[in-house]
Amino acid sequence: MTGISKAYHGVKALDKVTLEVRPGEVHALMGENGAGKSTLVKILTGLVKPDEGEIEYYGKPVRIDGPQAALDLGIAMIHQELNPIPEMTVAENLFLGREPTRGPFLNRRELRRRTRELLAEFGFPLDPDEKVGKLSVARKQMLEIIKAVSYNAKLIIMDEPTSALSDGEVKTLFQTIASLKGKGVPVIYISHRMEEIFSMTDRVTVLRDGQYIGSKPTGELDPDRLISMMVGRPLEAIYPKETVSPGEVAFEAAGLTRRSVFENVSFQVRRGEILGIAGLMGAGRSEVARAIFGIDRLDEGEVKIGGSPVAIRHPADAIRHGIALVTEDRKELGLVLCRSIQENMTMASLPLSERKAFLSRSEESRVVDELAGRIRVKMRDPKQLVQYLSGGNQQKVVLAKWLLTRPKVLILDEPTRGIDVGAKAEIYRMMSNLAKEGMAIIMISSELPEVLGMSDRVLVMGQGRIRGEFQGGQITQEQILACAVGGERDG
Repeated sequence: MTGISKAYHGVKALDKVTLEVRPGEVHALMGENGAGKSTLVKILTGLVKPDEGEIEYYGKPVRIDGPQAALDLGIAMIHQELNPIPEMTVAENLFLGREPTRGPFLNRRELRRRTRELLAEFGFPLDPDEKVGKLSVARKQMLEIIKAVSYNAKLIIMDEPTSALSDGEVKTLFQTIASLKGKGVPVIYISHRMEEIFSMTDRVTVLRDGQYIGSKPTGELDPDRLISMMVGRPLEAIYPKETVSPGEVAFEAAGLTRRSVFENVSFQVRRGEILGIAGLMGAGRSEVARAIFGIDRLDEGEVKIGGSPVAIRHPADAIRHGIALVTEDRKELGLVLCRSIQENMTMASLPLSERKAFLSRSEESRVVDELAGRIRVKMRDPKQLVQYLSGGNQQKVVLAKWLLTRPKVLILDEPTRGIDVGAKAEIYRMMSNLAKEGMAIIMISSELPEVLGMSDRVLVMGQGRIRGEFQGGQITQEQILACAVGGERDG
């Protein structure tokens, strides 16, 4: 791709960007959220038309006028924001648009056979007839990976492919990438996980603010140099956690049980404390958060706020009692993409802005402007649709929405999933400041450096139970993993 430019409403998303990918290489495409990575790959996959520039594919100039044209060329993409059709089955999603037929009719027997064969190739046991809407985020992600590889593509783009995968699934993905390399199929790999970039990729191209910064063999870089290329400055402290003396107990869970999901989960969080919850995929961490927030019904157990038992049967009850939940999937559960930044920020706190029967728009605008400035949301104006923000800025909008409810307890489920290192540092700084102000924070995360860097205390879950508790600063990644897969222990 040479001289690629694209502007939206007069704002340049890409300015004469170059990307060169060679056969059989894994090529990392790096940059902060908003750097232009998504726009560049959308152009390559036919979702967006460039204003300027040329694309040469296997030695020939090409025009990619739409997604089908990209697929016809052998260009497939695994999107960070998953887009399966929830009401269709696993088999129907995998072979959408290329279903086996018998005459004019769908051949369901052949569809199931091909699906089982494809899933077995990846060691991924799923019922071909299961509705995709019932699958976890991790399973949906693995399904998208299998679908992309099954096209026998000549170029595969992977956008944050491991963000919701378990260690075993990540290992399977890396084996698949190695197999693609062996066949000469190049992979464009977009990830904010530094360890993956340095273990998996051959070369790195960096974009910043829509401009091409440079390409280097991965072996010539280290994390500090790569971060400096991405953000234009060194990051002094990625984890700016400050020591805070915890106050009184703000939140207590006692014997929380949801049958067949989690059992007898008990813990406390104090004001000013960040409690990290670690564990493997399927450990029950997100499910506990959903039940505390009233999305799912508890079978047993009690929740206390400030020492007093509270009944939470619905998210509205949780909000009224001062609990906020930033969900794992921001686009599905955290945002209304077709509405403005302002509307998304205030939707959970509308009763606080009401004057009699009417909403005060001037008060709403004042509050949004103040908070957006405080947490540094990069936007054109508050009326801009939230779908056009970068992932990191969308996550800040979700955080802002809950901060406007003035919570006593903030639950963060994968708070930095799919966002860049600069935006991560800003969110960590925000968490540290909120803890200093006395907020109790529960952080669920699959990124162990994040857990170690930001937690005062760490709980480790496995198979729906709490298996261990450790003090921050007195635990290693190896200890967390050993506890997650092994027996119970305290640190």
